[in-house]
Amino acid sequence: MKNIVLAQTDQKAAEQWVKSKTWSNGLLIDVSPSVNAMEFYKQYNTNKTVWDKVFAFMKNQDLKNLAPGNYPIDDKNAYATITNNPSKTLETAKWESHQKYVDLQYVISGEEKIGVAPVSTATIIKPYNPAKDAANYTADGTYYIATPSQFFLFFPPDAHRPNIKVDGYDTVKKLVIKIKVVN
Repeated sequence: MKNIVLAQTDQKAAEQWVKSKTWSNGLLIDVSPSVNAMEFYKQYNTNKTVWDKVFAFMKNQDLKNLAPGNYPIDDKNAYATITNNPSKTLETAKWESHQKYVDLQYVISGEEKIGVAPVSTATIIKPYNPAKDAANYTADGTYYIATPSQFFLFFPPDAHRPNIKVDGYDTVKKLVIKIKVVN
């Protein structure tokens, strides 16, 4: 029973930490309610220097005018990709997860739907490929509308299904930052 109470206390503390935005260093974008607060707290505090560089990149770059391409943030510890691509239909968007990198996904302009489900409840259809740092699944998840007001974080236990078309938004400009997982 003591472990359950401790876990609940830790969960509440992590949620308060996320809401406090002390991690943001002035970044004005919110975190999606889908984000695992405990895992965010753990990853950030285990690798604070890299996460601070990630949030500084998001705050200090003119993301709306940044050209599609790859951008280094901290060598292999964190790097960014900007895309400006058409959204996918629900049928063509795939569930995925990663083990080496956390996915930070942020819609710069436009809107898209993103599904989130625990890997533990998903069915593997394509096993994990270390070279691509990806596995694919079928899953039942919760869907969110991604807008420029918030970013999403997907940790190794999170299957996610991004890039799904929202009516009225054929093309979406998006930032994906890969942040090395610390175990």
